[in-house]
Amino acid sequence: MRVTRTENVTKTKSRIFLDGEFAFVLYQGEMKRFGIREGADVPEETVRKIRNEVIFKRAKLRAMHLLSDMDRTESALREKLRQGLYPPDAVDAAVEYVRSFGYLDDDRFAENFVRSRIGTKSRKEILALLMQKGVSAEKAQLALEACSEEGGEEETVRRILKKKGFDPGTSDETQIRRICGYLARKGFRYDTVRQVIQNCSDEA
Repeated sequence: MRVTRTENVTKTKSRIFLDGEFAFVLYQGEMKRFGIREGADVPEETVRKIRNEVIFKRAKLRAMHLLSDMDRTESALREKLRQGLYPPDAVDAAVEYVRSFGYLDDDRFAENFVRSRIGTKSRKEILALLMQKGVSAEKAQLALEACSEEGGEEETVRRILKKKGFDPGTSDETQIRRICGYLARKGFRYDTVRQVIQNCSDEA
């Protein structure tokens, strides 16, 4: 295979193109070690060695580091690795590697995400956030069902009203409509909000 082009990524590493296609990123020392320079012919055995001993190994270590930094979905991990200029086969290998150790679990991520937000956000809002992070709609819904308690949304509305200092007993209809509109935009059902406000008024 011929090295058709090299492009500097930083002062110490470059993109390597083989036979006109992007292959991987190498540091200068690695380029010297494997004889990688523009116009050079590189045996397929050497390319396989670079992929297996350098690129795949580096991708696996990067994946481990990313997950030690914070829990991520498979989709988010893949995107971070792609941003790091790892080729698709190296991304696949890294994902399978961390999954084999139980470090990558979208179901666990979704449940932890729901538990950390169930008291402050609506179900609709949590679902949207999970799907933005690459969790499937089915897994997001299952996580919500697993973590939600009966009457959980009503309790969340109560917390938000308290946090905002909203007092149904002293609020006029305009203020009530304003807080209802705010909570509706956050994804809470209008009927639920009105019911909580009514209950708070009765309890006052």
